[in-house]
Amino acid sequence: MHEGVISRIVRHPLSPFKKRAFFSIVVLAIVMAIGTIGMMLLEGWDSVTSFYFMALLATAEGPALSPLTVAGKLFASLMAFVSIGAAISAITFTFGPLFGSVLKEGFAYIEKEEEKLKSGLERKDQANSSGNQRN
Repeated sequence: MHEGVISRIVRHPLSPFKKRAFFSIVVLAIVMAIGTIGMMLLEGWDSVTSFYFMALLATAEGPALSPLTVAGKLFASLMAFVSIGAAISAITFTFGPLFGSVLKEGFAYIEKEEEKLKSGLERKDQANSSGNQRN
């Protein structure tokens, strides 16, 4: 894919990349902040440990620590669904149009190559059939 195509997609008026990226980051930051503060309050962890826990939870790595309280475990379970969903949605919402454009160009290329192959096979068949008629 050419560099001009990527910049056209990023700057396309119907899909403002910067705005989508900004909203995605804001939503993800809010989810991470809620999770970090929640773990600090429920488990009594410091801010770095709580943020580390949430980062591992949001990226589906699996946290190194396990909450000790029932409330902390329930909160972490809920935040696992919310944070993983927010992370996947942020990536999809931000880069979805780019992925769609790449797929569209890929399918167009495949269709063009398929047409070339078909026309080549038709010419070969015509040449064979005219050669057989002479014999």
